[in-house]
Amino acid sequence: MSLNNIDTRDRADMPLTRADIEQRIQMVGGSDKLDVSGQNLQGIDLSVIDLSGAKFSGADLSGANLSGTILSGADLSGANLNAADLSEVNLTEAHLSGADLSKARLNNADLSYAELSGAHLSGADLSEAHFINADLSEADLSGTHMSGAHMSRAHLNGAHLNGADLSGADLMNADLSEADLSGARLSESNLSGASVAGVLISAESKEDLLYAIGVRWST
Repeated sequence: MSLNNIDTRDRADMPLTRADIEQRIQMVGGSDKLDVSGQNLQGIDLSVIDLSGAKFSGADLSGANLSGTILSGADLSGANLNAADLSEVNLTEAHLSGADLSKARLNNADLSYAELSGAHLSGADLSEAHFINADLSEADLSGTHMSGAHMSRAHLNGAHLNGADLSGADLMNADLSEADLSGARLSESNLSGASVAGVLISAESKEDLLYAIGVRWST
């Protein structure tokens, strides 16, 4: 094998850079035409850039910096976003079904109307994030930090929320049917109008759940 072939192979294995992405956007004529599905973007810095409508399905974005990035309508289904920084990112109407967001930072992110069914978010920081009308059905949200999250009308049916911190979260009119809330913290959360049929709850969280859905004890 020649040295040239080795160099070519090595370059092909290298993660794409921000400059590569910006060049491709210029070449295709807009972020909505960018398609880097399945490609290696490990540790890339794409902070504070407009990538709305871009296709990242199956891409490896583990450890990436996407803070403040606009990814509205983007396709990130099946993408690896493990330990990525997505704080204050705009993911409205984005497709993230089956994506791996374990230990990712999504604090203050906007995921309203996003598709996250079956996504893996265990241990992620979702504090103060917006999930209004988002689809999180069957998602793994175990051990997540969701204090103060805005999740009204979110679809969380069958979701795994065991050990999650939902203190102060707004889950008004959310669908939590068949969800696992065992060991979850629900103090000061709002579940008024929420569907909790078939919810799995631990004994120590029972009173917090009843209070959150509007049940008050008589004195």
